[in-house]
Amino acid sequence: MKKQNWRKILLFGVFVLFISGNVFANEGVEIDSGATAWMLTSTALVLLMIPGLAMFYGGLVRTKNVLGTMMHSFAAMGVMTVMWIAVGYSMCFGSNVFGGWFGWNSDYVFLSGIDTSIMEGGVPEYVFSMFQGKFAIITPALIAGAFAERVNFKGYMVFIVLWGLLVYNPLCHWVWASDGFLFNLGANGAIDFAGGTVVHISAGISGLVAAIYLGARRGYPKTAIEPNNLVMTMIGGGLLWVGWFGFNAGSSVSSGLSTAQALTATQAAAAAGALSWMIIEGIHQGKATALGFVSGVLAGLVAVTPAAGVVQPLGAMTLGVLASGVCYLFIILKNKLKYDDSLDAFGVHGIGGIVGAIFLTFFIRKSWMEQASALVDGGWTVMQQLGVQITAVMIAIVYAGVITFILVLVINKTIGLRSSDSSEMAGLDNSYHGERGYGMLNAN
Repeated sequence: MKKQNWRKILLFGVFVLFISGNVFANEGVEIDSGATAWMLTSTALVLLMIPGLAMFYGGLVRTKNVLGTMMHSFAAMGVMTVMWIAVGYSMCFGSNVFGGWFGWNSDYVFLSGIDTSIMEGGVPEYVFSMFQGKFAIITPALIAGAFAERVNFKGYMVFIVLWGLLVYNPLCHWVWASDGFLFNLGANGAIDFAGGTVVHISAGISGLVAAIYLGARRGYPKTAIEPNNLVMTMIGGGLLWVGWFGFNAGSSVSSGLSTAQALTATQAAAAAGALSWMIIEGIHQGKATALGFVSGVLAGLVAVTPAAGVVQPLGAMTLGVLASGVCYLFIILKNKLKYDDSLDAFGVHGIGGIVGAIFLTFFIRKSWMEQASALVDGGWTVMQQLGVQITAVMIAIVYAGVITFILVLVINKTIGLRSSDSSEMAGLDNSYHGERGYGMLNAN
């Protein structure tokens, strides 16, 4: 009996040591189970956005391209995750190298050195790295909407890997790493709470550059190109709205007041964007469309993404209204200029991101601005922050645009990025995947 008791005591001691080693794994930092649970949920919500984006885009293209278009999103889930684990996290959140062009930390390579790392907020670093990795997936997937229905799948795969390494990772480091130069620009850095600059502006501008360089789809704009399934697009838009709560509120990397503020701002902007788009459409076209509704939702969500942590609900709603109006105008302008941004990646994400990143300055909550002003001799003004925001936006536009142009040019001249005429006529589904999205239905 005594021997059994000692065994029980020994097993209990081992269990206590195991629990202690995990709860206090990083120099006594205790895991915050509430914050960790929310960050796990947010990570899943952001991942949900990628199938949502696939459905949103997939419903907008022709029948013969539905699977090929959805594969642009799903393939990114595979290739960008591998890239992120291997070097992406290190390039984004490591210490400055090459003059701060990107970061590097050998402990982050293949996430080999963060096995027991707990961040200051009580969240395991594995969770934070996986949360951030979902942003690295969805950003190049967004670009695909600009050149949908006319790209070589192999060329696309090469493009998103190089784009992630040379555009996304440096921008992410500049804006979100503690030693990034945009993070430290001015008194409080460029405000980009959840990715207005890093995600939406970079994706929108890159999509525009690629779309113009590759040229329009066959027959555009003379031939009508109709969506194959707006029901699927609506469902995809709904999934994006739901997932965006993880996108924005998860960017607080906590489970507290700032999380609640970001979540509320997200809902307010989405609703205001949808309502204002319907009103604009009703005045301009005499009817409110389903596609217009989800476009307004996305415009509002994109605009509030950089601002979610610093604006109150009224400011978020105003940003949603502004973004809807400006995005609507740019889509009309696209039709007049006849460049083929197939699914309005630039018109919604690029323009919405620019609107949000700049105009958030005028709606920053008073308490945040007071804290910012207290850190600077002589105070910190709205106009000074506006200058910082415009600087960050312009840097993102120029950098993403130039590097994307070089990548598209090189890839198209070497392995090919633009589809051949015969492949485009047959459709992406059959040409690159040997499948049809809707059984034996004829491609239109």
